[in-house]
Amino acid sequence: MGQRLSGGRSCLDVPGRFLPQPPPPPPPVRRKLALLFAMLCIWLYMFLYSCAGSCTAAPGLLLLGSGSRAAHAQPALVTAPNETFPKMPFRASLAAGKDKTAVAGSQEEQSPEAPDSPSPISSFFSGSGSKQLPQAIIIGVKKGGTRALLEFLRVHPDVRAVGAEPHFFDRSYHKGLAWYRDLMPRTLEGQITMEKTPSYFVTREAPARISAMSKDTKLIVVVRDPVTRAISDYTQTLSKRPDIPSFESLTFRNRSAGLIDTSWSAIQIGLYAKHLEPWLRHFPLGQMLFVSGERLVSDPAGELRRVQDFLGLKRIITDKHFYFNQTKGFPCLKKAEGSGKPHCLGKTKGRAHPAIAREVLRQLRDFYRPFNRKFYQMTGRDFGWD
Repeated sequence: MGQRLSGGRSCLDVPGRFLPQPPPPPPPVRRKLALLFAMLCIWLYMFLYSCAGSCTAAPGLLLLGSGSRAAHAQPALVTAPNETFPKMPFRASLAAGKDKTAVAGSQEEQSPEAPDSPSPISSFFSGSGSKQLPQAIIIGVKKGGTRALLEFLRVHPDVRAVGAEPHFFDRSYHKGLAWYRDLMPRTLEGQITMEKTPSYFVTREAPARISAMSKDTKLIVVVRDPVTRAISDYTQTLSKRPDIPSFESLTFRNRSAGLIDTSWSAIQIGLYAKHLEPWLRHFPLGQMLFVSGERLVSDPAGELRRVQDFLGLKRIITDKHFYFNQTKGFPCLKKAEGSGKPHCLGKTKGRAHPAIAREVLRQLRDFYRPFNRKFYQMTGRDFGWD
């Protein structure tokens, strides 16, 4: 090792053979770009962190589910329905026999914890919004035109609604508000969350339960001539159970005496004045909108104008959105939500009604007349069913 090679150098001193060479220094431009990117990441993290802190501190957003703290806090609201529920921001503010309307719901229980909502950072990048409890609910009535109204409203860009009926305030109240909120679609700021469950209108516990969620909830009731509504209700059941008794036999408790059987749900639902009374004990009349099912067919744009005004929405849904389908006998949408194609309600809508004897129809109209007139007085609107 100590011997010298020609040229006077040791073998250890031969350049490039044994001694590792240091890497060349990075170009100045690359160093500057790396530093700039690191600073940008730090700034973005600090910005989102500060936003997350302020949003979590806001009571309204805490209620609506920003993070796990909100999910843990909400079950207490279900077990103590008499407590004041924090107000949410709101934009501008037969079965084969004779069945009675069932009492929905069960005793309230502690609701399970909801899964944590997406972090503020992921929500920031995804732009998916957040899930909120509904600010407006279509509460009734069955076979009145609620599905048509909901489908029409979903054309509006500021309305986000659940497609299926949640049945929370009549059948699933024991599952808690966190469970209910998780059913809702995600909304952005300025959008309204909605749902529809027609059986709420005839559920005795529903008014108090919705009021406990939020006293500011706006309620929409789609009503229809109770005689026509009863026949439509029967027609729907007949399509599922062809062996049920005739409409006439189910309508009367005593046919010869002309006594109407009000225990049959198809008849009982049409007593609108009776069902409205408990709602008015929990909500002012101005917080309820009564939509004519007949006008939804004859003038859908006119009724939608009233609904949009009631919800504080810009009048976007107009005559240009509808065309009348002669085959089905009701209006359809020229363009449905998220589609450029015409859209009509499914084949379960617009079924042909069975022929009912004129005398039966006359007796039913006589029966409903005093209830209808009281309903007109309570709502301040004559629906012209008489």
